[in-house]
Amino acid sequence: MDASPRRSHGTGRGNRSRAGARTVWPAALALSFALLSGCTQPDSSGPNADAAATKAATTAQAAAPRSGADLQADYQRVIKNVLPSVVQIQAGDSLGSGVVYDDKGHIVTNAHVVGDAKTFNVTTAGSEDSLTAKLVYSYPQQDLAVIKLTKVPAGLEAAVLGDSSKVQVGQIVLAMGSPLGLSSSVTEGIVSATGRTVSEGGSDGGTGATIANMVQTSAAINPGNSGGALVDLDGQVVGIPTLAATDPQFGNSAAPGIGFAIPASMVQTVASQIVKDGKVTHSGRAALNITARTVVDAEQQPTGAAIVEVEKGGAADKAGLRAGDVITKLGDHTISTVTSLQEALADMKPGQRTTVTYTRGGSKKTANVTLGEQ
Repeated sequence: MDASPRRSHGTGRGNRSRAGARTVWPAALALSFALLSGCTQPDSSGPNADAAATKAATTAQAAAPRSGADLQADYQRVIKNVLPSVVQIQAGDSLGSGVVYDDKGHIVTNAHVVGDAKTFNVTTAGSEDSLTAKLVYSYPQQDLAVIKLTKVPAGLEAAVLGDSSKVQVGQIVLAMGSPLGLSSSVTEGIVSATGRTVSEGGSDGGTGATIANMVQTSAAINPGNSGGALVDLDGQVVGIPTLAATDPQFGNSAAPGIGFAIPASMVQTVASQIVKDGKVTHSGRAALNITARTVVDAEQQPTGAAIVEVEKGGAADKAGLRAGDVITKLGDHTISTVTSLQEALADMKPGQRTTVTYTRGGSKKTANVTLGEQ
């Protein structure tokens, strides 16, 4: 069953079409197991017997599974601490969520949540009063944006962004946001996978971004969750929920338990630059510095990415590529569409050297290229 991601940004205008996005699944991971053996048993006699018995009892108690009440207490603690830092964002007739970035009123969200709007109505958790915010900068290439409250309410607390490189499959996470307009809602699940590369659709108001290293989760992600928080049980935001999967075999209806979040490390990288400089100065995203379009053959099957325009002094220009060349391979990645080219670049870094295979005038050619930055 093929499932494709959809944007999950809101009710109203942003909820029109959910087709056209694609997930690239990485190769299966090899798991290894080690048998723990050779444990030394405490001496059951002699002067150290009581101390050894006490130590053994303490160790056994620490290793005992936690009760359901303990886990419930963890959930409630995290929700109490983090939910006040998750807001609802109204952009025209589109609705989404956001995360308070600092005590100065900066809020990070998805670029597809803000759309073309410049001003927004923001509602904080536990309050029905609407606050006004203005756009600082939108970065559609990573589907992230920062807005800022014109007046910062007393007691506004920033969320803590965690280290997404430490996120592990099976880790319990909570998704917080405003699904279907239900503000301050929480769903729970686990991290299902990491390192996913996902391409958004762009025909229905999406950014068309290809985003690498996304966190896949089984926590329910619904329209309105986008821009909210995916939180671990330490109360740290490990991702920004952005996409939910749909099943094209059933009319693009939701595929339960398959959602994706932009990793907190990328959120921090982008948001910190926007707050400091008012824009993204170093994206960390590899690029050929070209404008391209998908070309098809006589059977309407995609066959490559044709270069429409080459940025002067960019990576492709320095490699000798020019308008009209059709890229069919980048490194080891076969290129059949512009999306597949974006997905290949998402796995690479600026400054990385690789090869580009392309056709020019019906002849196959290869060029060495040092990737630029998007």
